[in-house]
Amino acid sequence: MIRLRLRIIGAVQGCFFRAHAQQKAQTLGVFGWVANDADGSVALVAEGPENLVNELADWCHSGPSRCQVEKVEITPERYTGEFEDFAIRY
Repeated sequence: MIRLRLRIIGAVQGCFFRAHAQQKAQTLGVFGWVANDADGSVALVAEGPENLVNELADWCHSGPSRCQVEKVEITPERYTGEFEDFAIRY
C-alpha cells in the first residue's frame, strides 16, 4: 500500500478534472481526495495498492479530454489508511 500526493498543473480547472479523477479513483478502488488549488492547479492525494495508485497517477498526466495537463508533480508520502472513499474537496 502506498500514498502519493500529486499537483496537476495546466488548464485543469473548469474542465471537470476533479469529477473525472474521482470516477477513475472509485473505479480503481483507490481512496483519497482531489481539490482545486488557488493557483489554478489541482491537488490530489491517493492511497491504495501500489499498482492502482500508480495507474491513477498515470491517468493524471492526461486527465479528461477537455483538460490540458502541462505537468504532474508527484510526492510519495507515508501511507496512513485514513480514507474510506475518494472525495472531491471544495
